[in-house]
Amino acid sequence: MSKKEIKTEKAPEAIGPYSQAISYNNLVFASGQIPLTADGVLIEGNFEKEVRQIFSNLKAVLKEEGLDFSNVLMVNVYLTDMNLFSELNKIYDEYFTPPYPARAVVEVAKLPKNVRVEISLIAGK
Repeated sequence: MSKKEIKTEKAPEAIGPYSQAISYNNLVFASGQIPLTADGVLIEGNFEKEVRQIFSNLKAVLKEEGLDFSNVLMVNVYLTDMNLFSELNKIYDEYFTPPYPARAVVEVAKLPKNVRVEISLIAGK
């Protein structure tokens, strides 16, 4: 078993007792990211900017391990309003190309810091 913490200053620090990501053998498990900048500023009020900040954070975490979005196998998206699904898809399509990663999108009642979206992923090396 080869388990390693992945940490970068180019994404926000964990706001709880968890790692930004964990590498395990040939997989990388990135914790859920919310629209926080690396210096802790919360992006609010513009869903597109919120999602793009999250992808910026995830890109930085993946890059720390020498990966990019082409390595992503699974994406989990949590929305507080499923009416944002179409807008999410438009933005998402700019970051991923066929064959697209497997994905789940779930509506939830509440997310940390009252954000509207959180995204986590699993990537392969």
